Amino acid sequence: MVETVLLVGIVASIFVGFNIGGSSTGITWGPSVGAGIVKKTSAAAIMTFFVFFGGWTVGRNVMDTLSEGIITIDLTLTSGVAILFFIGLGILVANVFGVPVPTSMTTVGAIAGLGLATGTLNYVTIAEIISWWVVTPIIGFWIGAMIGRYIYPEVNRRVKIEKSDGPLLTLDRRGSVPKPTFGPNTTWRELATTVVVLIIGCYMAFSAGASNVPNAAAPLVGGAGGLDADVAIMVATLAIGLGGFTIARRTMDSVGGELSDIPLLAALFVMVTASTITTALSYIGIPISLVMATVMTIVGIGWGRATRPITFREAVTRDVEDTEIVPGAITAEEMEGEPSPPIGEEEPEAVLNAGDLFNPRAIIKYVSMWIIGPSMSTILAYGFFIIVPGVA
Repeated sequence: MVETVLLVGIVASIFVGFNIGGSSTGITWGPSVGAGIVKKTSAAAIMTFFVFFGGWTVGRNVMDTLSEGIITIDLTLTSGVAILFFIGLGILVANVFGVPVPTSMTTVGAIAGLGLATGTLNYVTIAEIISWWVVTPIIGFWIGAMIGRYIYPEVNRRVKIEKSDGPLLTLDRRGSVPKPTFGPNTTWRELATTVVVLIIGCYMAFSAGASNVPNAAAPLVGGAGGLDADVAIMVATLAIGLGGFTIARRTMDSVGGELSDIPLLAALFVMVTASTITTALSYIGIPISLVMATVMTIVGIGWGRATRPITFREAVTRDVEDTEIVPGAITAEEMEGEPSPPIGEEEPEAVLNAGDLFNPRAIIKYVSMWIIGPSMSTILAYGFFIIVPGVA
C-alpha cells in the first residue's frame, strides 16, 4: 500500500515539476533566446543544472518550512500526495485563465488547509509567510520604479546589447591544440555583454530552483515510506528539466507577454531584481514566488520610466495636470542606445507612443489570481481533509 501511494506521489511530483519547468524556463531564458544569445536546448540544459543547484542548497530552507514549519506535525506521505494534487489543480486553473499563479503560494495554501482541518496550523509561521507575500510585490515595484526612473535610462544610453551574425566563438585548429577564438564578427563588447546575460540567466535559474524545487519535493519528504530529501530534490529537478526541454520551448518564444515586449536590457534588470528578492526570502525559509517579484518589478520599471517627465512627488500623489503618465515607456525599442532627457523634460515621441506595460486591468487580474489561487487551494484542501480525515 505504501509503495503504491509513493508511486502515485512521485508521478504527481513529476507532473508538478514538469509544469514548473515549462513556465520558469520560459521566464528565465525567454529574453536571451529571443535575442539569439543562447539556443533553446542549451538554455534548458543550463536551467536544469542551476535549478538543481538552487534546490540542493537554498531550497532546503524552504523545504523545511513546507514540511515542518506551517503545521505542527510532520507532513505524512498520504497527505503530501493529496497536497501535490491540489498544487497540480492550481497549475491547471492558472493555465485555463492564462495567469501564472505562484506555485509556492498554492503549495502553502494546500498545507495550511491541512493544518486547519487537523488543528495543527502554526499561525505564527503562516502569518509571517503571508506578511512577506504582501510586502514582496511592494518591494519589487519600488525597486523597479527607482531603476526605471534613475538607473535604466542612463545604462540604456551607454549599453547596447547586440548579436552579430555568425558564431560568437570558433575553434582555431591551426596549431597542434585547437583553441577558442572570436567568431568572424565578434567584438570584445559583444563577448562581455553575452557573458553578463548568461550569468544573469544562471542566477535566475538558481533562484527558480531555490523557490520551486521545494514545491514538487517537500510533499514527498518525511513520514513512513516517504522519500529522502536528496532523492526528492533530484526527482523534482529532473521533472523541471524535462519541462524545460519540452513545453518550455514554446514559452521561451513568447514569455507570457510581459518580458517579450520589453528590451533585453530592461529584462535583465527585472531578472536580477526578482531573483535577488526570491533568493533572499528562500534563504530565510519563506516560500515565495519568482513570478510575483518578476511581474511587479516589470510594473515598477515601466512606471518609473514613464514618470520621468514629472517630479517624484507629482508621480506619487498624481498632483499633475498637464503631463500625462504614459504606461509602457520601456517598450519603445527606438530608445535603446539613445540618450534620455533629464528628469522633468518631455520624453521623445517613441516613448509617448509605447504600449501599455502596466495596464491596471492586467495588474488587477494578476493580483486577483494571486489571492484566489492559494485561497482556493486552502479551501479545497480543508474540505478534503475534513471529509477524509484518515488521509492526514
